[in-house]
Amino acid sequence: MEKLFSYGTLQLEHVQKETFGRLLTGEKDVLIGYTLSEVKIKDQAVVKTSGKAFHPILKYTGKHSDAVEGTVFAITAAELAQADEYEVDEYMRVLGKFQSGKKAWAYVCAETESGRQ
Repeated sequence: MEKLFSYGTLQLEHVQKETFGRLLTGEKDVLIGYTLSEVKIKDQAVVKTSGKAFHPILKYTGKHSDAVEGTVFAITAAELAQADEYEVDEYMRVLGKFQSGKKAWAYVCAETESGRQ
């Protein structure tokens, strides 16, 4: 099983049903080194699924004091590929470190992540 952190629309039941065909189960956790911002979604199919034109997005800071709460869901590799399809180009998937000590995939701002060394 894969682990996927959600801090935004993938926590919504209707988005889970539309994207994965089922409701997900998960545990609350906190991603370290990021702050929460937002991005305007241009893909109308994603706006239709989520019901929102603006989605939250994580921006990398690297500061331990910066943290974002969300849920880590257990999903299959096929469902992870479905999540990749759902997310727009402004996001990229990275392996994050969490307050619990666990690791999980998270979709973060591609622009701030690409400048990371």
